Amino acid sequence: MSPSGSNDTHAAVPDRDFYQTVIERLDAHRIPFLVGGAYAFHRHTGIERHTRDFDVFVLPEHGPLVLERLAADGYRTWMAFPHWLGKIGRDESYVDIIFSSGNGLGTVDAEWFEHSRPSQVLGHDVRLCPIEEMIWQKAFIMERERFDGADVLHLLRAGAERMDWPRLLRRFGPHGRVLLAHLVLFGYVYPAERGRIPQTVFDRLLAGLDEPAPEDPHLSRGTLLSRSQYLSDLDRGLHDARLAPVGPMCAQDIARWTAAADEPPPRG
Repeated sequence: MSPSGSNDTHAAVPDRDFYQTVIERLDAHRIPFLVGGAYAFHRHTGIERHTRDFDVFVLPEHGPLVLERLAADGYRTWMAFPHWLGKIGRDESYVDIIFSSGNGLGTVDAEWFEHSRPSQVLGHDVRLCPIEEMIWQKAFIMERERFDGADVLHLLRAGAERMDWPRLLRRFGPHGRVLLAHLVLFGYVYPAERGRIPQTVFDRLLAGLDEPAPEDPHLSRGTLLSRSQYLSDLDRGLHDARLAPVGPMCAQDIARWTAAADEPPPRG
């Protein structure tokens, strides 16, 4: 199937009826949502893989509402991490209700919906997370147990020519070095395709290397990439870039998210 096609190739997934019913209940409750995760990745890249969960993206104000409404419908629901993730469960299968990212940077907003694309998933007409926002979220996932760099490169390869590069650059903002790192890897992995990344994008990101140092000389941004692998920096006196007012998270959410580092990571 072409990455741009809309045929549903996940007909044999074992939890199809559960995922279908959740989609139907969200539609019935008139809660706007986007499909992400493996389903959107497949539609964008043509690469298929099966997971034991289903990723639904909603606006932050709709996260608690989804859990409330689906609980009233008889489902088991809980807010796994209040800053970004709720869950709907049945047996060993889950629907992830995502409204931000683990590091707190990738908050879902109206632009996700504005730039989403129509498709069909599990027999239902839905809208998919935009390729740019998928890259934005995945680019920061560099945990010991999970690195989404290959996903980022596959998304870049699938959509380089149609990418909204100005929006993607704006999404990364002061974290442009993270995007630049992935683009350099893209040219390494696909050496004959380096020219597919606009030179103007490289020029802008390379210009950002001359940005002034942050006001805090002890700042560590490592925790924006991994919630566990840079904790030793904090033990040695460096400051956590996740923590407000520099970062997007409060101390309680940081503690809860960091403490869960030894648990199996949510797939997204």
